[in-house]
Amino acid sequence: MSLSPPSDELTPVDDAAGRTVYRDKNRDTYHVWWTDSDPEAVSTVLVLAVASVLETDPEELEALSTRVDPDALDALFAHWGRHRLKDGTASFRFADCTISCHASGELVVDPSGDR
Repeated sequence: MSLSPPSDELTPVDDAAGRTVYRDKNRDTYHVWWTDSDPEAVSTVLVLAVASVLETDPEELEALSTRVDPDALDALFAHWGRHRLKDGTASFRFADCTISCHASGELVVDPSGDR
């Protein structure tokens, strides 16, 4: 899984728990990358990224489990990583955002929720 964002399109805007959050100003979306070698589970990275985008404490967000099973999300990413899959997407709503999780390790947060 890749940690390299397309730097010409994305601007670093925050550092959520030691991980850079990037903004795509053209689409008004936020992006963070996860790899299977990360110490944090993808579900944790996602919650921290959404909290960063919404400028709130992660404890103030709804529980991720109200929208998606965190263990299932972690298992899906583990599967993608284990098999080096590059194609695959899971999308859902969380904290009034649309979340798109890609097999490449990219997590996209759309705070407008329109996409």
